[in-house]
Amino acid sequence: MKDRYEIAVVHGDGIGPEICRPALGLVDAALRQDGLMHWSEYPAGAEHFQATGDGFPEATRKACAAADAILHGAAGIPGVVHPDGTEVGLDFTLVNRFTLDLYANIRPIRLYEGVACPLAGVKAGEIDYIVVRENSEGLYAARGAGSLLRGEMAVDPLVQTRKGIERIVRKAFELARQSKGAPSDGVRRVTCCDKANVLRSYAFFRQVFDEVALDYPDIETEYAIIDAMTMHLVLRPSHYNVIVTENMFGDIISDLAAATIGGLGLAPSAEVGVSNGLFQPSHGSAPDIAGKGVANPYGMVLSAAEMLDWLGHGNGDDRLLAAAGRIRTAAAEGLAEGHMTPDLKGKLSTGEVMDILVGKVAGMA
Repeated sequence: MKDRYEIAVVHGDGIGPEICRPALGLVDAALRQDGLMHWSEYPAGAEHFQATGDGFPEATRKACAAADAILHGAAGIPGVVHPDGTEVGLDFTLVNRFTLDLYANIRPIRLYEGVACPLAGVKAGEIDYIVVRENSEGLYAARGAGSLLRGEMAVDPLVQTRKGIERIVRKAFELARQSKGAPSDGVRRVTCCDKANVLRSYAFFRQVFDEVALDYPDIETEYAIIDAMTMHLVLRPSHYNVIVTENMFGDIISDLAAATIGGLGLAPSAEVGVSNGLFQPSHGSAPDIAGKGVANPYGMVLSAAEMLDWLGHGNGDDRLLAAAGRIRTAAAEGLAEGHMTPDLKGKLSTGEVMDILVGKVAGMA
């Protein structure tokens, strides 16, 4: 347990500052202890690149590496790209993933009371699972390392290592062990999502999954081919507890999953390694609504709660765990009571929603 936690805050692009800045005040209100979080703000992103020619300054890199955790708003502006066509705004997230070895991308998927589900007949509490995405290997490890030959052929290799698979699968089983199980039957299970029937890299992923599973006889295991998984998440989402998968597949199905719970505006994420963690909502920078005060802050709020949970467990600090619980309770109550922004068919501004949530955590016993 520490007297103070150093948090590197990067607001980023578009709506990033609009949702990130008020989240800091919400965390402080939930902690009920001034100064426990030391917020230090640093620049990065596409807008900073446009202004300075540098999308991820060295000072920001060093601060992120030294911090107890990183809290990030949003990244990227359409059309702001490197000469190879890749987005400038993504540098902040991707460089941190690989240099800090943030191997586990954890995306909780939960349908809250008060939020309309696009799936017919599905109610709050019937979708509650976690997508555990391997975050440092897979197809995305090829970023910057692929080949483009004469403008005629492009190659991006997919990388899977035993170490990388073992640790992400173990993380998935540990999360399942801590969970209440799948909504439909209460069974703690881990689903391995792959393409093992076609590609050797995914057959290897499944092989290592089976080996790790032997250490968790209390957890049920199963497999799902990626194309079938996209169907299952629509037709029977209550069956799932924890899903573990490769980097690109995890990126795809976590966005699909978010659509079933009201959209990316409600989807938090935690990208963690052994000693570093980056926390940000799953959505993008939404430049089309930036500055209008209508951005949905719930994904940011829930990401901040993920940060407090990770820090609390890692440092044995019950103060942080309690604050995370208060934030989640406030978010659940806010949604159930209809305190929403226009993307959820609500009528409140970002600031109005945040004021309500701050009031809620401040009033909790």
